[in-house]
Amino acid sequence: MALVLPTRWPALGRAASWQAHRAGWFAATLLTAFLAAHDPARAADTAPAPQGDDVVQLLSRIQQAARKQDYAGVFMYQQGEMIQSSRLVHVLDGTGERERLEILDGQPREYLRHNEDVQCLIPDRKTVLLERRRGDRFPGLLLGDPAKLTDHYKIHAESALHRVAGRQCRLITIEPLDKLRYGYRLCADVETNLLLKAQTLNAARGVVEQVSFTSLRLGADVDPQSLASRWNTRDWKVLEPTMKPVDLAALGWRIPAPKGFKPVMQVARSMGKGVTVNQMVLSDGLAAISVFIEPYDSQRGHRPPHGAAQRGAITVYGARIADFWLTAVGEVPVATLEQLAQSTEYVPAAPAAEPPAAGAPATESK
Repeated sequence: MALVLPTRWPALGRAASWQAHRAGWFAATLLTAFLAAHDPARAADTAPAPQGDDVVQLLSRIQQAARKQDYAGVFMYQQGEMIQSSRLVHVLDGTGERERLEILDGQPREYLRHNEDVQCLIPDRKTVLLERRRGDRFPGLLLGDPAKLTDHYKIHAESALHRVAGRQCRLITIEPLDKLRYGYRLCADVETNLLLKAQTLNAARGVVEQVSFTSLRLGADVDPQSLASRWNTRDWKVLEPTMKPVDLAALGWRIPAPKGFKPVMQVARSMGKGVTVNQMVLSDGLAAISVFIEPYDSQRGHRPPHGAAQRGAITVYGARIADFWLTAVGEVPVATLEQLAQSTEYVPAAPAAEPPAAGAPATESK
């Protein structure tokens, strides 16, 4: 993490500023250590840590907290060198969940969600894109049954409490039992179980992606009026991609799911101009992989080109299979998508036999 030196000390110069900063930090560290040594009970707040099945149930409560509570705040998302801040408002009313997510950096974007119906507002194009999406994004967590997670992850909760956005939270470490998936480090609010911070960890336990609240309001402190968009979309163009269920196996696709991953969705998306993109979503309950299959077009230049590309925890792998282009996207290691893409096969169904011509003698079976 880069250290930005304060510019209000111009007379000290860069070196002196750094020395002053380091001295202050060192003194604070000594003071903390002194207090901890003379009063160990106050060195860090603790609470009994759930174990075994209780830890799994804690993950379920974290998911329920994201869906059943009112909260509003600003969170930071970091992926590699990219950092993005967003403002989130979530309210539960008589019709279900309502949510407003505003991207605060770069091109303006706003997402308005009512249960699974989502409006994506794109102001620079004066366009509203309608889609359906489950509420499993931050601070949501789970994509499936948490009881199955222990087949592929080791889950541990600490008794020492931490602080995020000014609130006490419990640290939960989720370690993968193989190299097909990433690990996670979570911090959930002690009082409400709301997820305050989530880090994605690689095999070396390095942080490849993280998201964390920097400010947060809960319950009665959340104003439902803040759900209203600041954009007037009355004259904007509205796009709603056509989407219908599809059976990719019946179409001839053999997509071997990585160990522990199960299909949770298969749809065909109409992209206009007669182009249909088939999509399969696989999940192990935490991580998700999307597989997109579309007709191969040599003139278009598919992205990514054949092979893998990675940014933070997001991996993309592209490959040509027969006359199709497959793109796999997921928060998993490169090797997982490479294995999936290279093992996928397309076996077109045999054409149906033509019926015999009128008047032709029937063939006797022996």
